[in-house]
Amino acid sequence: MRAVVVEEFGAPSQLVVREVDEPTPGPGEVKIALDVSGVNYMDVYMRNGAYAKSTTYKTPLPMVLGMEGGGTVAAVGDGVTGLHVGERVTYCLSRGSYAEFAVVPAWRVVKIPDAVDIPMATAALLQGLTAHYLTHAIFHLKRGDWCLIHAGAGGVGQLAIQMAKLIGAHVITTVGSADKAEIARACGADHVIQYEDIDFRDEVMRITEGRGVDVAYDSVGKDTIDRSIRSVRRRGLCVMFGASSGQVAGIAPLALAEAGSVYFTRPHLADYIADAEELNGRARSIFESIGNGSLRIPIFQTYALEDARLAHLTLESRGTRGKLLLQVRS
Repeated sequence: MRAVVVEEFGAPSQLVVREVDEPTPGPGEVKIALDVSGVNYMDVYMRNGAYAKSTTYKTPLPMVLGMEGGGTVAAVGDGVTGLHVGERVTYCLSRGSYAEFAVVPAWRVVKIPDAVDIPMATAALLQGLTAHYLTHAIFHLKRGDWCLIHAGAGGVGQLAIQMAKLIGAHVITTVGSADKAEIARACGADHVIQYEDIDFRDEVMRITEGRGVDVAYDSVGKDTIDRSIRSVRRRGLCVMFGASSGQVAGIAPLALAEAGSVYFTRPHLADYIADAEELNGRARSIFESIGNGSLRIPIFQTYALEDARLAHLTLESRGTRGKLLLQVRS
């Protein structure tokens, strides 16, 4: 089968399409014939070696990249119940989706409801689950809370804005251009800051009359994290869940104290979909919101499998306005 393989950590040029052996499901596993694969910043961290020492997201070389896919069940291994050949499914956090077939632990597989097509369900899963745990679990947003969401025109950013507004929270978001500002406003953001024109921390404090936000969601990292911490109210929370501008070497404990005894966390999605019950509960909430029209899934661009390098270049350029997918088959 065709697959995108990484043989050495490095730039997008390390993504190479190869013919590899088609996988066979073992006990408790499902083989999926993939229609599409999701492209996520997690894939960049795996490709460039940022996750080389991660025990949660292992990156043994050589490896087939991709942590999210959607298609139909092609075969089931021993002991698998509730999933049948031909069913439409999606999954995430199982590596190997940049390929025509993938073998996935059955408990990570989510059935796609009739009202949602395969590309939409796949585009919604990893980023949707991320936005869901950010707004519903790591900090349980309530009506009237204030939140800061960086990269509001990105895939996770657009979904987090929508989810926060469905809850009734006040949303401040940052973007890098005027057209991205319009996207964030269309998602419901109350205040949009173009951070190239103004210091976002100063603007957050102006908007909140010096109080700060209850929670800051930072996916940018190196360029923003210090100011994100200082944008949070006394005893509030700063969540760093990505690093599009570069990894953060460390956070000084005293900096958290000086910011107002602020809490800081750097989570993994895996810890918020730790079992089938939690995974399906979050996925069900997302699919229901898509079905009733209250959540829009922004698919920005779909590339051929052979163009995975271009997809990574687009993602790392911070030029995306939503989800990137690889089209594996028609």
